[in-house]
Amino acid sequence: MTPEQLTFLIFGSLLVLALAFDLGLLSKKTSHVTIKKALWQTAFWVTLALLFFVFVWVENGHGRAIKYVSAYLMEWSLSIDNIFVFILIFGFFEVKEKFYGRVLLIGILMAIIFRIIFIAIGIELVTQFHWILYIFGAILVYTGFGMFKAKNEEEETQNLQENKVYKLLKRVLPLTPEDGDGKWSIRKDGKKYYTSLFVVVIMLATTDIVFALDSIPAVFTLAKGDKLVIYTSNIFAVLGLRSLFFLLRGASDKFAHLQQGIAVILIFIGLKMLLEDLLVKYVLVKYHGIKEIPIYVSLLVIVTCILASIVYSITVSRNNISKDTDAGIDREIH
Repeated sequence: MTPEQLTFLIFGSLLVLALAFDLGLLSKKTSHVTIKKALWQTAFWVTLALLFFVFVWVENGHGRAIKYVSAYLMEWSLSIDNIFVFILIFGFFEVKEKFYGRVLLIGILMAIIFRIIFIAIGIELVTQFHWILYIFGAILVYTGFGMFKAKNEEEETQNLQENKVYKLLKRVLPLTPEDGDGKWSIRKDGKKYYTSLFVVVIMLATTDIVFALDSIPAVFTLAKGDKLVIYTSNIFAVLGLRSLFFLLRGASDKFAHLQQGIAVILIFIGLKMLLEDLLVKYVLVKYHGIKEIPIYVSLLVIVTCILASIVYSITVSRNNISKDTDAGIDREIH
């Protein structure tokens, strides 16, 4: 058995055991997920991803391991931005808390299936047509600059009302605003109607597809086409979405500027895809004898942008709370 086959085997075994543990311990159908439980669950998935990083380092070498952790951090940071859209979807359709875990689980498992399909298609396209990487790079740069224009919650809610998937579902299926007490469909007057929970699951899966259109090309350039790195980093990051949802659903305002940090990462990776061949050929090889940009450069940029945007967001949030408190005290005095 080759080191790569062994790594895939270990990954698959870890995944099955982790899902059984996670679903059995923390995902009962109607259980309330507290912040403490969500924190432990998030720590569980992050720890598992980092333990796999150690295994890849030992079994496949430090180069592949750094590619993996860079891709995982890239996906994980984009997942946080994804979570805030999930929160808006749950609020828009007024999903009851007792259904959160079940709806998230099904939506995320569907997202994993779609991602695996996308990755397989992407790998085949890049293998056959190397120039498609330049298209991916241009898309990432364009998306990154677009992310700087942050949208407030009211605008995002309006976007949900005009969401193409939602409008298509309303056009082709008989929908009801009821949740059917957890059912995907109900019958009224002999006619079958699909519930709001069914719509939410479809919205979650398709929303992740939109994010995947950005994240998968980014991971391609970080992993340099390494299938093991691309698949494992994506799946680990997506499986942590559910616990992140419960952890962050009350703290979206505290990460208001994370989007700018993610935007910088996307722009950096997009430019890297567009310019790396020229930079390597005419600068690094010619003057330094280096045949590629070291992967730790990308890792450093990703970690710096994530940490800086989180610290800045928390600082701004605290300052705003302090100003609101001072303003309240002033009103009471006067």
